[in-house]
Parts: sequence; C-alpha cells; structure tokens
Amino acid sequence: MFVARLAVLVAAALSVASLADAKTLRWASQGDALTLDPHAQNEGPTTAMNLHVYEALISRDPSLSKVPGLALSWKPIASEVWEFKLRPDVKFSDGTSFTADDVVFSYQRALAPTSDFRAYISSIKEVKAVDPLTVHIITNGPNPILPDYTTSILIMSKAWAEKHNVVKPQSYKDKEETYAVRNAMGTGPFTVKQRDPDVRTVMVKNPTYWGAKEFPNYPDELVYTPVKEPATRVAALISGQVDFVLDAPLQDIARIKQTAGLKTEETAQVRSIFLGLDVGSKELKYSDVKGKNPFADKRVRQAMYQAIDMAAIKAKVMRNFAAPAGLVTSPGVHGYTKELDQRLKYDVAAAKKLMAEAGYPNGFSVTLDCPNDRYNNDEQICQAVTAMLAQIGIKVDLQARSKTLHFPKLQKSDSSLYLLGWGVPTLDSHYVFTFLYQTNNAAKKVGGWNYTGYSNPRMDELSDAMLKEVDQAKRDKMIAEAWALAVADMPYLPLHHQLIVWAMSDKVTIPIFANDSPNFKYSTIK
Repeated sequence: MFVARLAVLVAAALSVASLADAKTLRWASQGDALTLDPHAQNEGPTTAMNLHVYEALISRDPSLSKVPGLALSWKPIASEVWEFKLRPDVKFSDGTSFTADDVVFSYQRALAPTSDFRAYISSIKEVKAVDPLTVHIITNGPNPILPDYTTSILIMSKAWAEKHNVVKPQSYKDKEETYAVRNAMGTGPFTVKQRDPDVRTVMVKNPTYWGAKEFPNYPDELVYTPVKEPATRVAALISGQVDFVLDAPLQDIARIKQTAGLKTEETAQVRSIFLGLDVGSKELKYSDVKGKNPFADKRVRQAMYQAIDMAAIKAKVMRNFAAPAGLVTSPGVHGYTKELDQRLKYDVAAAKKLMAEAGYPNGFSVTLDCPNDRYNNDEQICQAVTAMLAQIGIKVDLQARSKTLHFPKLQKSDSSLYLLGWGVPTLDSHYVFTFLYQTNNAAKKVGGWNYTGYSNPRMDELSDAMLKEVDQAKRDKMIAEAWALAVADMPYLPLHHQLIVWAMSDKVTIPIFANDSPNFKYSTIK
C-alpha cells in the first residue's frame, strides 16, 4: 500500500515527459536555483543552473581547469591590464551578436550594489571595449588571479537587459521580482523554455550555440524538478522517472549501487561545511545572555568546537561521506595545508572547563539557523550538533528552514549561530578570505558573506595584499599567515569537507565535477 501511494506521489510531484523521448534528460535535487538572474546570488546550485544558459569569459572543464569560454585567449599586457580576445561569431539565443559591449555591461552589472558577485571583481577599476572582439580589464594594482575570478562572472545581453528593465541585479534578500528572475538570455548550450520556481524548469538546446560542433551529443532537453524528500528522489530514480539525481541520499547509496540499471559517480567536493558565530555584536540577538556576547569569548567558541564529535557525525549522519575538517577550505584549493586541517581533539571535559572559565558553567541558550535543503544531510548535522552542545550546557533552539529563507536571513545579518557551506570556484584561498574573513565592507566590496562580525586588521591587510602579489613565494607566505590567523581567531567552527555522490541511470554518461555543478553539455543519454 505504501509503495503504491509513493508511486502516485512521485508521479504527481515530477509530472515528467514521456520516457520515450531519449534525448530528454530528467534530473532532480533537493533544492531549486534561487533565481535565474546571473549576478543576484552567489550560491552553488543557482550558478550551476545559470551556467547552462549563460557563459563566462573563461570556463572550467570537468577537471576544473580553465578553458576558453567566450574569450579565446587572455593575457596581461601591463601590470594592471588584462586583455581578453573574444570568440567571434557568437550569438545570443535570440540571434543577436555577442560583442565586447555585452562584456562591459555585464561586468558593470556584476559590480552593482545588489550583485552578490561584487567581491569577485572588487579589484577592477575599469572594463573597456577596445574593439568588438577585444576587452581590456584594468585593475587597481596587479591581480595575478583575475582569470580565476572571471570564470564566475556570467555574460548577459546588454540589449535584452535594457529592453526588459533588468540593467541592475535583482535584490534577492528583499525578494525583488524582475524579468531576469524567471527569464534568461545567454550564449550557452541551453535556453529556458519553462521556469516555475520550486516546481519545474525546462531547458532546450540553444539552436545558435557556438559549441554545437564541439559538443554534438548533449541532450536536446533538460527537465529539472526539485524533490525535497530523499525517499521520493530515490523512488523516482529507481522507477525511471528521473535519469539523474545530483544529491543522492547518503543512506541510500548502497541500495542504488545494487539496483540494476543504475550507477553512481563519487568524488571529494571543493566545499567545506562549518558553523558561523556572531562574534562581533555586543549582545547576541537570539540568546538568553543579556548585556554581553558569549561568542566574543574564544574560550566559548573553543568549548563548542571541542564538544562536537565529528567522528560520530561522519559515521552516523554522513555515512562516511565526509572528511572531518580543521579548515573551512578543502584539498584542491591553492593555499590549503594538511598541517592546519587538523581538528582540535573532541573532549567534553575540556570543553566544560573552558565554559566555566569563561563564566558560563551552566551554559546558555542560543538559536541555530540551519538550511534543510542545501547541503548533504544539513538538518541532520544540525540536530547532531544540537545534542552535542547540550553536553556543555548550551541549549540550542534549532530553526531549520529552506535555503530560500535561510540565505536571506543571513544576508540581513539576522542570525547568532548558523550552518554554512563554502565552495571555492576560483580554487584559490583568497576567495575564502575575501568573502568570509575580511571585515564586511560594502564600499570596498569585501567580506560579503562574513556575517560573524569578525574583523582583524592584519587579516584584511593580508587579503588585500595577496590579491596583488605577483611573486608566488611571497604570496604563499601571505596565504599561510592568513590561514594561521583564521585557525587561531576561530570565528567559524569547521565541521567537514563534503564528499559527493551523483546517482544516475546507466543510460547517462557525465563526468563528475568536484564543484558539484553538473554541466550537461558534457553529458549524453542513450
């Protein structure tokens, strides 16, 4: 009876097209893209969705190496000038030509106050169209890693944006609705046919795609359906109602592997999961401690860290698909060191002693904000952390909610304690520092995701300097010092680096990307 009801539920939830259409790839994951506006939200699944429609000057291949995108070549022509030679004969999906003017417009848009990508290109002073196929990007001082940052700045049609009054990015935290939220105009392999947020998104092959010869066999159509319930996602995959599941439930991996006609791809993801604490406020907004902030005391933060048994979370919650972390960045990122990526010892007795020394022998209460549809087993991680912190008297009020509510809450600095995951699309430590550790400063376009209130002048100085340093040995010393500061100051409590599993029909062939961003132009379906 349960199986029958589940089958009905799956069919109703997915409303998929006929299985006879072999060129349609149907896929699912637990949470939808937040918006189709390519500059509004710096969130992994959102960028992954938009990369099927929009493209950057430089792309990433399945190994995450930089490859030509809308730019065929790039090079520094002066200490503060990068030259990009654009790909000729590229058209947007409405048939209009792509030119340097679209690049200038898109970079100016990405620098707007409502853009969540300002920190990527905070060093940019000016973007010039030298001719229709040549762009110069002028920076404030040298920037040796600018090409890495360009991989995330997606290019829009200037004419289309002006026509539809979307020359500025959507203000996502204010729930602004614009034409670009549900519609798109790019040069990528797909175009948007239907967009019903949190229900269904249909993309079809872009008939004008410049890469059609290089990628001749990718699917004619993508049908995406967000399916929050893990059991429903697995049932849909096993029954053949979807062909690909991005975030296969970890508790079902063994079952999927044993099911005829299904297979998995696994890899270590470039993403770390951690807790952020409001260390900067005079008083926590969501706590029973009044007149002072317990998180401002490093002894309290260390006590919380040492009360979290990551070995237990790895085994019981993550089914061993996690690597316990001492840093909030993972292997594969330039500047990562195994020496610093070592957790403090799990020690409840030591944690209780620290709490007493800090003046909280009986603990206190605090609210933990947690997404329930963004990271692998995110709510279950928070549940485990809640139970572990209770051992040292910290009474946690766990508030788990959809990422569509979780991220705007953080972006309004409306959290005392929160769970967050951080990927590194540039594969360089500077990205972590400039977003998470630099003092939050909208004018300087840095610290955009630092909701802890953490501020260390030396960290700011190092982060600014490493962006401009061209001597690699000197730059690496700066990165090493910054990571040592990050570990010592402890504004975040690292938990683990994610290991990811993609599950799919054996009719699907696609290389797994360590950034957990499936690029379906590399896929085929029988």
